[in-house]
Amino acid sequence: MSGAEVRVVFFGSGEIAIPAFRRLIADGPRPLALVTQPDKPAGRHRDLTPPPIKRVALEAGIPVLQPESVRDEASLDELRALAPDVIVVMAYGQILPKALIAIPRVACINLHASLLPRHRGASCLQAAIDEGDAETGITVMHVVPKLDAGDIIHALATPIGDEETGGSLHDRMADVAAEALAQALPGILDGSATRTPQDSELSTYAPKLDREHGRIDWTWDAQRLARRIRAYEPWPGTWTTFEGKRVKIFPAKAGQGTVGEPGVLTVEEGEARVGCGDGFLVLGDIQPDGSRRMPARDWVKGLRSLPRFV
Repeated sequence: MSGAEVRVVFFGSGEIAIPAFRRLIADGPRPLALVTQPDKPAGRHRDLTPPPIKRVALEAGIPVLQPESVRDEASLDELRALAPDVIVVMAYGQILPKALIAIPRVACINLHASLLPRHRGASCLQAAIDEGDAETGITVMHVVPKLDAGDIIHALATPIGDEETGGSLHDRMADVAAEALAQALPGILDGSATRTPQDSELSTYAPKLDREHGRIDWTWDAQRLARRIRAYEPWPGTWTTFEGKRVKIFPAKAGQGTVGEPGVLTVEEGEARVGCGDGFLVLGDIQPDGSRRMPARDWVKGLRSLPRFV
């Protein structure tokens, strides 16, 4: 099957999917259509805003479908009419029903941002940093109704840096995904690709995160907290409270030793240090509610007494 003959439909909404989509446009097989989420209100004026990947498709002259639900029979009929050989999915935002998974002639595949079966679920990037993994990667897998449980076709690993944040890893993994798809697709199309069942007993689950997940527990050890803060930067962010108001915490470094009770902030050797259950955190920047982002050591100098975060 030559690239010109292959009929591909791409499903994606998150920015992480854009490099893989662009790779198909540039190198082929060129997608017949993009399926993405509907435009949504955003910003102060709640203007309808399209997913960024939609702009990429329109600039390339690729038709865009934005169904409210891919479970609707009308949406399924529209996809059947495209007669795709392969459906490629990454960060789409809806669970695909069996009827849709069965549409492509060759395969319905997903680009998942972890080395499965580790870190199934929505927050796999944050989980890899948070749990201290040495590496993560992109898994190209067959889509099945159960979440991220399909057979593995191909995996491409990448190391996690000591100062990696959720944001920097997200940006790097977008490019890894494009390469993983390029490596896996020829074998999928010519039938030579293998499929390896996942060992579900080794699977872990990374749930969808919200801002409440970012609250800091100062009784944790400093190393664990430092990973959590890096993992959740920029989303959902990490925070603590001081005098009943939230204070956002930006990436910090772990230190060994004791500087005080958990949550108590002091300035020693020019560093803003917060006691933890084991060790301490050397804070960089913080941002109290209603204030600008600033160095923590400058903020504490303006207080009458040592602050205690809770």
